[in-house]
Amino acid sequence: MSKSYTPGLKITKNTNVKKIRLLPMKGDILTKINSQVEYSDVVASTKIPGNIHMINVARELNVEPNKIKELIRVKINQEIEKGTIIAQNSGLFGLFKSEIKSPINGFISNISDITGQIIISEPMIPVEVNAYIKGVVTKIFENEGVEIETTAALIQGIIGIGRERNGSIKILSNQDLDSNSLDVEGAIVVIDSYINLETYKKIEDSGAIGIIVGGFDYEDLSNLIGKPLGVAITGNEKIKATLVITEGFGKINMSKSTFKLLNSFSGYNASINGATQIRAGVMRPEIIIPINKTKSNKGNNKAEDSVISIDSKVRIIREPYFGKTGKVTDLPFEPVILETQTKARVAEIELTDGKKYLVPRSNLEVILED
Repeated sequence: MSKSYTPGLKITKNTNVKKIRLLPMKGDILTKINSQVEYSDVVASTKIPGNIHMINVARELNVEPNKIKELIRVKINQEIEKGTIIAQNSGLFGLFKSEIKSPINGFISNISDITGQIIISEPMIPVEVNAYIKGVVTKIFENEGVEIETTAALIQGIIGIGRERNGSIKILSNQDLDSNSLDVEGAIVVIDSYINLETYKKIEDSGAIGIIVGGFDYEDLSNLIGKPLGVAITGNEKIKATLVITEGFGKINMSKSTFKLLNSFSGYNASINGATQIRAGVMRPEIIIPINKTKSNKGNNKAEDSVISIDSKVRIIREPYFGKTGKVTDLPFEPVILETQTKARVAEIELTDGKKYLVPRSNLEVILED
């Protein structure tokens, strides 16, 4: 039987999740191996340099560079405030003194009698990395970060936007959405159908930190982020409620199995992240719901689970059928010439509406459910 390996879109109620949390540059690890951590616990921190300002003291005080140290009134690494006198000459007979004041708050990072310059650095910028998920620290990367492990339900979407958040799962019906006020402050809202931009804004304005839906309009998504959705990694959009779309663009309902799983965890605390590697299948938006269960192999997807074979449930991840799901009914062995005149190995897919199409296997991902 012909088979093909593809990225797997995971929807599982019990799996082992590992997350590596790294600093952008070396710093301090604030936890220990085997420590239990909560979502918001800071596990590592560092400070990154601020912007620098270069002041040519020799030129401004009209002296040779090798003479500036006689005029400097500060030391290297000294913290200073805006307006602090950093250099001053004595003037003529003690009169007509000239002085240079710091234009910023910061610290003196360098004084050079070769160039005649002082370098002032803005205050260091603190950077903290939190745990993101509730779990156990299983590895420590010295001065760089940690690995955290947990047993959890894991739901991956097809596309998302917005950064990492944490809140409780709350299910909303269409009837709930008709209400003038929504009680969703701090919640991750689940809606088993399509919503438009107006509904998204209503939920966001009500205080939700995450929204999980079946479908969303492409133009609405572009308007939400202020630009067309490109092919880069999403996740840094400046939105209040992280959005995860489980099925695709358009008026698509959430799959029954996905909604059933999310509904079973109503009220549970969860982590959500909208970061997506568009089209490449490298990174998917996710919802992670830690569960109080002993680790189990059940739900742990193996490599063979990502094999496309007859009857595999798949999702199409490129146009013209982006987001549609169906079942594999045939896997022709020989490559096929497509409408674009390119030759590719394909799969015959029967969509949920009963129609069958030949789709390049590289345009498919297996939907892994248990």
